[in-house]
Amino acid sequence: MGTKAETPEAYIKKAPEERQEALKKLRQVINDNLPESFEEGMQYGMIGYYVPHSIYPDGYHCNSKEPLPFLSFASQKNSINLYHSGIYAKESLKNWFVDEYGKYVKTKLDMAKSCIRFKNINRIPFELIAALAQKMTVNEWIALYEQNIKK
Repeated sequence: MGTKAETPEAYIKKAPEERQEALKKLRQVINDNLPESFEEGMQYGMIGYYVPHSIYPDGYHCNSKEPLPFLSFASQKNSINLYHSGIYAKESLKNWFVDEYGKYVKTKLDMAKSCIRFKNINRIPFELIAALAQKMTVNEWIALYEQNIKK
């Protein structure tokens, strides 16, 4: 459910009313826990967190005009989805998240390569997402990204 919203605030206001509080809380948790130098904005129709061109001028290899994406979230048709590029790029981080998930939520994890789907907005593990957000700095993400695109 991409949107033409130009700001995270506008995106949340355009989301279904019953999801707005969960989206606000998710945004706050990420902003409170993401290491310095990531920037927040709109990217690919979602609220995104990325490495700005001022730090990584090369930008995203698929479109160098875009800053290097790292984390984003969106209100989709049947769920709120969190996309974390570090989970996709670093197997040990993915394994950590999968292992920790069951400590916070008793339902089955619904996860693809970088996408974590939360179909029940009352079961979003905000504490776990806070811990995940803290796991990788901008410099660690750039190094991992460059390592992976050279493969």
